[in-house]
Amino acid sequence: MNKPKTILGRTEIVTFPDLGIENITAKIDTGAYSTAIHANKFWTETKEGVEELYFQLLDPSIDEFVNRIYKTAKFYRKKVRSSNGRMEERFILKTKVMLGGKLRTTDLSLTNREKMRYPVLVGRKVLAKGYLVDVSKKSITETK
Repeated sequence: MNKPKTILGRTEIVTFPDLGIENITAKIDTGAYSTAIHANKFWTETKEGVEELYFQLLDPSIDEFVNRIYKTAKFYRKKVRSSNGRMEERFILKTKVMLGGKLRTTDLSLTNREKMRYPVLVGRKVLAKGYLVDVSKKSITETK
């Protein structure tokens, strides 16, 4: 028997518990493959033979801005086709996302989204795990 799907609107509130980011508005995009978040700074450094990724999420113009530099050695690079159709290399990290009351693990790409309306984009890789999208609605799920 199939589990009922959670219905989402074209925008929803998401939380990234591993990153300490709560209740931020995301665009739900069935045309995008992966999930992305705005990073205004990101770079790598190699220490003792281990490459580490440093990054700062969101930016001061966003109310949910977290003035924090994150660091992880658990990341990889991937070529991704951006919204303008160009291929670009992005840093990807595995993290948890709370969406529609469900906690999911996702690959999160870091990219500059400052010209986009929403700092987070949720793609179909996450959406395929038990969600349907009603594009006539906005922010219809409860945050938990």
